[in-house]
Amino acid sequence: MSEFPLQVAPGACFHCGQPVPAGKPYHVKIDNQPREMCCTGCQAVAQAIVDNNLTDYYRFRTEISDKPDDLVPEALRQLQVYDSPELQKSFVRETGANIREASLILEGIVCAACVWLNEHHVKQLDGVLEFRINYSTHRATLRWDNERLNLSQVLQSISEIGYHAHPFDPRRLESLQKKEKSAALRRIAIAGLGMMQVMMIAIAMYVGAVSDMDTGMRDFLRWISLIMTTPVVFYSAKVFFSSAWRDLRRGRFGMDVPVSLAIAIAFSASVWATFTGGGEVYFDSVTMFTFFLLTGRYLEMTARHKAGQVAEALVRLMPATATRLRDGEQEVIPVSQLELGDYVLIKPGEVVPADGVVTDGTSSTNESLLTGESLPCQKQRGDALVGGTVNMESPLTMRVDKVGDSTVLAAIIRLLERAQAEKPELARLAEKVASRFVPLILITSVAVFAWWYQHQPAEAFWIALSVLVITCPCAFSLATPAALTAATGLLTSKGVLTTRGHALETLARINHIIFDKTGTLSHGHLEVVEVQMVGAASAQLCQQIAAGLEMASEHPVAQALVRLSDSPAKVLELTAASGRGVKGVYAGKHYRIGTRVFVEELTQCELPANVSDAGERSQIFLGADDGWLAIFSLADQLRAEAAQMVQELQALGITVTLLSGDSPPVVAAVAQQLGISHAHGGQLPDAKLAYLRHLQSQGAIVAMVGDGVNDAPVLAGAPVSIAMGSGSQLAQASADMVLLSENLRQLPFAVRTSRRMQTIIKQNFLWTIAYNLLAIPLAATGMVAPWMAAIGMSASSLVVVLNSLRLKND
Repeated sequence: MSEFPLQVAPGACFHCGQPVPAGKPYHVKIDNQPREMCCTGCQAVAQAIVDNNLTDYYRFRTEISDKPDDLVPEALRQLQVYDSPELQKSFVRETGANIREASLILEGIVCAACVWLNEHHVKQLDGVLEFRINYSTHRATLRWDNERLNLSQVLQSISEIGYHAHPFDPRRLESLQKKEKSAALRRIAIAGLGMMQVMMIAIAMYVGAVSDMDTGMRDFLRWISLIMTTPVVFYSAKVFFSSAWRDLRRGRFGMDVPVSLAIAIAFSASVWATFTGGGEVYFDSVTMFTFFLLTGRYLEMTARHKAGQVAEALVRLMPATATRLRDGEQEVIPVSQLELGDYVLIKPGEVVPADGVVTDGTSSTNESLLTGESLPCQKQRGDALVGGTVNMESPLTMRVDKVGDSTVLAAIIRLLERAQAEKPELARLAEKVASRFVPLILITSVAVFAWWYQHQPAEAFWIALSVLVITCPCAFSLATPAALTAATGLLTSKGVLTTRGHALETLARINHIIFDKTGTLSHGHLEVVEVQMVGAASAQLCQQIAAGLEMASEHPVAQALVRLSDSPAKVLELTAASGRGVKGVYAGKHYRIGTRVFVEELTQCELPANVSDAGERSQIFLGADDGWLAIFSLADQLRAEAAQMVQELQALGITVTLLSGDSPPVVAAVAQQLGISHAHGGQLPDAKLAYLRHLQSQGAIVAMVGDGVNDAPVLAGAPVSIAMGSGSQLAQASADMVLLSENLRQLPFAVRTSRRMQTIIKQNFLWTIAYNLLAIPLAATGMVAPWMAAIGMSASSLVVVLNSLRLKND
């Protein structure tokens, strides 16, 4: 075998395959052997590959590279544009000091060798922290240190080895998917036309075989069949050969290996029979086999694209332009040019272009694509607006608070992408089994051939071929991902965002669920209903200090206290104690606000005896280093659907527990109201985590539902965790799922959907196992022709996909 199996023609450029002009001595030494190049561009690209010790690219490639000059679009000729902070707002996210993350789309990727080359080439750049390419979507995730290199240098580096790279654009992705579909349809059309023509000839030959057709006519029809089958094999079936060759080069037995072997062997044997004038030809089987395989793959690809439409629909929610108000004038600008503090006019029917707050007007917005909530949400001055929602009734003026990659929509898209990139345990197991199944198929086929060759040599080849084809594990590999993507899409449309690959798989098995109270079972819209003064300070000063201490917190309790004063005290040295409270310094004096124990550690004295009991209300204590100051009593309203949600979960056999940092009497009262038998108050984050560990040690599979920063540790520790959509970003980042709709009824729906998904996955596996148990003996005993095997294999994959798509119907 040649050192570089994919050879170029003599006199052609070693890199791009174009003719080398006479008198142009461009050369690059590859593995100590000079290779001719057609131009300085190819010379530079090849030299960059050699300089980075990536010459394996030329060994692994299955396609000749494109010319560098053709690959560099106009935008990449001015790469420095992408270093502009203004432009980066729309696609770059800051994940730390000088650390940037961007989603790119790569064009020119044609095989795994291209992925390997790009990943290794870019990772060698000083300052690149991570670079991953998804071969299916051609999307790449790049993390880099902006102090050590610029984004344009990465893009330039990619262009040096002959590929396009630019910020991810959903419209360009749509274009690539259309291109993929178009190519698949062309292959199917060629295969279909070839199949129909060859079948007509085959029928004539079958009739002739039992009549008086002479040898000359038979040979003539065979040659016609060969001519019509050749484009089917070398064009339509090329995709199988490329994939199989790529897998074999990497030492793997992919699913296209037996498929390619079947096509290649059947076609070669038929060609031999045509040339020699003896034996049988099976051009009809080859064309039918290829046609049905391609059709099955096309249907699977369509389902795969449809599964990814949820994320793409979210990306497209954000409009391209916005109407900015400046000095009383309106100007239409690209959304990427919006800045924090800008005022934007949103007309009825228009999409909100960024996150912000209503400053003028009253209307309602449609947030169904984000939250699954179909009813309009009323908006008035002071209410938050989320980018991507639709203004329905009258004009609104909004102050922009978040733009680009900082918006809620961008965060949701990132979480969804992460979930789709991760593979659950069942999918990994299926892939492992499938990869080992292929060698077993090959061994079985050889054994069947050997047995039949001993008894009926004329039938041995075709029977072995049927076994090779009918046992392809495509359906087995599709069983889990098809069901998983359908279930994820359904839940996202209902406002339940899955952010981790394992979430649904684990949710289906839970038998215990733990709820936080404030912001989860209740709306979290706490209000201070009573203030008891227990010190010498005035009520106004206490409220100012309380608001100043809680200014930096997102917790609903903190927000209620912040609303107590329009002029909060400027407290210094603010420090939060998770689950306990906040401390700080104001006017040289130390203050604490939070739980009674936390504040008592500072006051070093007990509360006055005349303090009244709050009953079922939550109490927050304020004190200084010279004594107690005030007690704030807060009240909250439980969500209307909470009680029904608890009943539905219990009906599913799930034990419900309430853990809260509130006082035990308050928690007990809420639990009684909702019908929860297990409830514990006064729980700090470490106590919640310890309770979770205790349940797990007893064999429980637990789901945790919470919203606050203090819930982040227990959310991260639970097998599956669910954060409320209005909760803190830390809680959402720690959770495996996010309840965007805020409707608790969607939780039992999510459990039921995940269990349906498990049932459908099991049905898929049972179907594939039953199919193989039935099909293999039939094929091995000679009862299935190769074309029947092709139909059977494609049909089995289609059954799995269609069965999985049933999940899209709630």
